[in-house]
Amino acid sequence: MRKSLMSLTLMLAAGSACAAPPSAESIERLLSLTRAEALVENTYAQLEPFMRQTLRAAAPGPLTPAQQKAMDELAPQLVATLREDFNWGVLKPEYIRIYQETLDQTEVDGLIAFYETPVGQSTISKMPLVMQRSLALSQQKLQTLMPRIQRLAETSAKKALSAR
Repeated sequence: MRKSLMSLTLMLAAGSACAAPPSAESIERLLSLTRAEALVENTYAQLEPFMRQTLRAAAPGPLTPAQQKAMDELAPQLVATLREDFNWGVLKPEYIRIYQETLDQTEVDGLIAFYETPVGQSTISKMPLVMQRSLALSQQKLQTLMPRIQRLAETSAKKALSAR
């Protein structure tokens, strides 16, 4: 009897150690509190100028007005293409799946509790600025890195041509 009680206690303890996966409803609540959809949209608003600047930085030299116009038209087309396949309707179920695979119900409940607080809501309100500044930092780093990348590409291309 004592062994059976001990076994049952161990089984219950082991079962409670395996946390339950979060429900889709709780994840949807978390996504709503964190304004995930607005963050995705904000990313697209910042993406076009970033792409335009990246395309200009990748140009091998000064562009003619026609080339510049073509580059300027390409950035919004790229963003529109991304929006087709990466809109909130497509992303939301994927986010739910990722959260369910990564977090347990206790963690999601804790995040919901945090984001319902004034500090949590303040954090969410400031995230677009954090993202904007992070994107600006990426642009800056990319601009300084681009000449090195171009030199590496040119060197690699020359090696490939001379190997023929």
